[in-house]
Amino acid sequence: MTSIKVVAQSSALNSLPSSYAYSANRQVAAASDPDGSLPVIDFSLLTSGNPDQRAKVVHDLGKACEEWGFFLLTSYYGVTIRVSMLNFVQVVNHGMPETLVEKVFNASHEFFNLTEEEKKEFEGKHALDPIRCGTSFHNANKGKVLLWRDYLKVFSHPEFHFPNKPAGFSELAFEYSERTRKVARELLKGISESLGLEESYMDEALDLDSGVQVFAVNLYPPCPQPDLAIGVPPHTDHGLVTLMQNGVGGLQVQHKGKWLNVNALPNSIMVNTGDHLEIFSNGKYKSVMHRAVLNNSVTRITLVTPNGPSFDITVSPASKLVDNKSNPPAYKSMKYKEYLELQQNTPLDGIPCLDRVKVQEE
Repeated sequence: MTSIKVVAQSSALNSLPSSYAYSANRQVAAASDPDGSLPVIDFSLLTSGNPDQRAKVVHDLGKACEEWGFFLLTSYYGVTIRVSMLNFVQVVNHGMPETLVEKVFNASHEFFNLTEEEKKEFEGKHALDPIRCGTSFHNANKGKVLLWRDYLKVFSHPEFHFPNKPAGFSELAFEYSERTRKVARELLKGISESLGLEESYMDEALDLDSGVQVFAVNLYPPCPQPDLAIGVPPHTDHGLVTLMQNGVGGLQVQHKGKWLNVNALPNSIMVNTGDHLEIFSNGKYKSVMHRAVLNNSVTRITLVTPNGPSFDITVSPASKLVDNKSNPPAYKSMKYKEYLELQQNTPLDGIPCLDRVKVQEE
């Protein structure tokens, strides 16, 4: 299949090809900007020795997961979190070098500028192939409409895999993955505590030392009719938390039935909770529905790093959070690897894969 980059650069492209017409036969709800100010919280308190200060941060972190499931981190390993009434969380002065982020974005551009023949070397066929490069969605033949995006997806942990082109990209992606994985682990310790569990409970129960991390890059070229096409339709992510960066707006999240634009600050990292955090918390924390929309003027690239349990761990609601009477398990147990295969082979039709593992009430 021809990459969307090639399609978008065609001199004959004056209107949207019919195969990309997403909104032609469906109602697509418009998005608006969120309201609310952003109070500041010191993220360093998550690792401080003051139990009262840490308890306050853990409480706010849990509230954000429960009410929205979305974080906006404006640097990463940091000293400040901002939490809005709508549960955005922003971390500033974190320690993620802006130069590294810029180099990863530049190398990502270089990767998508490789010839079609060169990129075919990394095509991949199966959902669990360590390196996959393509256009639209990897099971696009199952979908009715093509997505206006190209992508590269690799497994970066527990083993690091990466294309050997362009030169230097692999080394940059390795460092970037290591740094984002470090912040994810710190956040998950706080989230574990916010559920009333020990700091290490989630880490040990889900074998996060061998946890799966994906390094993904999405390319969204300018679209002649962006209101008719879609970058990625509404969906939730597998795993526990997903970290994302971009320099151009296009992410929208659903909150209380309404779609909201996420206007990221420079050098920010956006974080959303995933399906397996919802399963592990027995539904207390929600996996947030989100989508990627398009524009007609500039190319958008996103860096996305989902973080999940070990491949071979069977994920179920935490035993300490359920009982057979007042709070029975709301989700079926499933091995993480099997869930990945199920999700990756399910068309992006707006129906969350998570619904397929929910226990049906009799």
